[in-house]
Amino acid sequence: MTADEVSAWVRAHPLSASDVDCATAVMLKILDGKCKMGAVDKVVMARLYDVVRDRPGLRLGDECHALIASARSDASEAMKIFVYEKRVLAETAISRPVMKAFKAMIREQELFAGLGEEEVAE
Repeated sequence: MTADEVSAWVRAHPLSASDVDCATAVMLKILDGKCKMGAVDKVVMARLYDVVRDRPGLRLGDECHALIASARSDASEAMKIFVYEKRVLAETAISRPVMKAFKAMIREQELFAGLGEEEVAE
């Protein structure tokens, strides 16, 4: 899914402030290297994060977004460890049922539908 397709998906599936927090937490997990998603799903989630990062979350905000911006340009082990620590804190701020509901919703609403490895490069 291209960045434009993800933007269109978000317009068709309005996300709550809680969903923005979940997308932010997933982005932190991708950046700390602990995410078990496949390469294509990681790209789509990063694109989803990019679409919603300027929207208000319930619990996660400017500090997390600044950290994500820094981590995207600094893939050092020290940065990954720092992101991991912040991600664990972020995930404790979001209840497990809320995160599970977010993940189920993006699957049910077909955010990842019809993707192949060739789309990672777009």
